Amino acid sequence: MNNAFSRTALLVGDEGMEKLKNAKVAVFGVGGVGGYVVEALARSGIGTLDLIDNDRVSLTNINRQIIAAHSTIGRYKVDVAKERILDINPVAAVNTHQTFFLPETASEFNFYDYDYIVDAIDTVTGKIALVMEAHRTNTPIISSMGAGNKFDASAFMVADVYETSVCPLAKVMRRELKKRGIDKLKVVYSQEKPITPKNDMSVINDLQETDTDVRKRQIPGSVSFVPSVAGLILAGEVIKDIVGIK
Repeated sequence: MNNAFSRTALLVGDEGMEKLKNAKVAVFGVGGVGGYVVEALARSGIGTLDLIDNDRVSLTNINRQIIAAHSTIGRYKVDVAKERILDINPVAAVNTHQTFFLPETASEFNFYDYDYIVDAIDTVTGKIALVMEAHRTNTPIISSMGAGNKFDASAFMVADVYETSVCPLAKVMRRELKKRGIDKLKVVYSQEKPITPKNDMSVINDLQETDTDVRKRQIPGSVSFVPSVAGLILAGEVIKDIVGIK
């Protein structure tokens, strides 16, 4: 046994590696959280990855996104991520979708085709629609709750959304999913109370108008070691569920 995934095989066995190789996982959102999900899935030997994101790499992504560097600014995130995956695992199949997932784009995807779905997008409308599609097709899904305005990477937990606390996004998701009759959703969330961003105009003025963060209603604070941890936890749950490790 001497290959790129031999150390992983020591933990999950040949049968587990075969399950990972045959799995098709869709990662919706390839940013601060999703980029690390993709990284860990690729390094675990997932055979097929679908990447869904319409953003380009911007200067303000560099502080936290694994695909962001000065050399990748301006490129589509899914394209950069695909190159990175194939450099890690040249035999992986990678499908890219330069689109934001919203209710009106749901028909572009065959959710029956996925063994697992990772929700790493940051709009409630998109997240709800994604959960509903997973529920309709009985496809396993795990969803990332809020990772912005956080500083304590040790505060992340894996739980059902109805067992969460503190996280404002999880609160909204609980309310909206309950309205729609969804009684469970596996999530990664932080028990850290969100930090109020400092109103420092020198920082805000440094942001370019083409940056995604500026187009959002509120600019969230971020740091390299928080969304990365959330992404790695998400990926770990996917790997464990596919292999069958409790």
